[in-house]
Amino acid sequence: MKYYIIAGEASGDLHASNLMKSLLKKDAHAEFRFWGGDLMTAVAGFEPVKHYKELAFMGFLEVAKNLRTILKNIKFCKEDLKHNQPDVLILVDYPGFNLRIAEFAKSLNIKVVYYISPQLWAWKEGRVEKIRKFVDEMLVILPFEKDFYQKHNVEAHFVGHPLLDAISDLREIDSTQFKKDHHLTDKDIIALLPGSREQEVTKMLELMLSVRPAFKDYQFVIAGAPSLPKEFYQQYVDENVHFVSNKTYDLLRCSKAALVTSGTATLETALLNIPEVVCYRSSTISYEIGKRVVKNIKYISLVNIIMDREIVTELIQSGLNTQNLVKELRSILKGDRREQMLQDFELLREKLGGKGASDLAADLIVKG
Repeated sequence: MKYYIIAGEASGDLHASNLMKSLLKKDAHAEFRFWGGDLMTAVAGFEPVKHYKELAFMGFLEVAKNLRTILKNIKFCKEDLKHNQPDVLILVDYPGFNLRIAEFAKSLNIKVVYYISPQLWAWKEGRVEKIRKFVDEMLVILPFEKDFYQKHNVEAHFVGHPLLDAISDLREIDSTQFKKDHHLTDKDIIALLPGSREQEVTKMLELMLSVRPAFKDYQFVIAGAPSLPKEFYQQYVDENVHFVSNKTYDLLRCSKAALVTSGTATLETALLNIPEVVCYRSSTISYEIGKRVVKNIKYISLVNIIMDREIVTELIQSGLNTQNLVKELRSILKGDRREQMLQDFELLREKLGGKGASDLAADLIVKG
């Protein structure tokens, strides 16, 4: 079959690439055309129609400023879809864009599969109506999402979380060798995951690095995002602040703890069993708008949302400051708070189910 896949962010690129691998195992005649990133490119062997770097706009203000570009991309995607006429359109999260494309694809009688639900349970619940109208198969990765869609008379299949697949496939790592390979010192590592977009990285790194004077026995290592050039990070590097590009999982597994910008990375860090502090700050206007439209959730990190209680500390807006960062980071480097968090991570993995999400999703897509 001919598969047209749209992933608009780095996390979508990861999950879509694993889904593509599973589709290739189950469909010997699989052909791909896709919007995504380097991981999807590695599976397909050719470049995407559009790279997610051209698509990822964060926050209400940034979306408003880039509205013309977004609308131009939507128009182009519709024309490309019409020209290529795939058997299946697979949408990966990225709802503002993908729901518009779902409606158009339905008008062309193209089968529409949504893999990895938008967070409609948090905000814009009214978009469920579009899912009901324009999506043929809904494949969800969080256990409570199946019940959410059932409440809205939408059948959804819980396939498990694909991060468990990605993490279970990792080879063992030698921490000493990793430090040597990346010119790090022998000190324990505190990993910094400031995000993947220049706007948020700039905002978060200065705050994260402000804790350095309190942790002189540790080295700080920034996890570089594939969407940003290495040169961008050089302004932050010194004798005790290092930078590792495109090796986030390896870096985390060699770390004692991590400071993580809210997003998929909070869940990745927990599943890799690394104690963390979750950090979030946006512009005042974006945050105030967000507070008014986000409903029904008490937390911002996927870890806490899934467990429905505070496993990891979330420092948000004015609460994200040097004093609080130092306090919370100290509490997870040693002692009871650290041990409790590690125990809670075990329960989190159990709740998400076992590995096999990508294969199960591919099965459902291929069998139709």
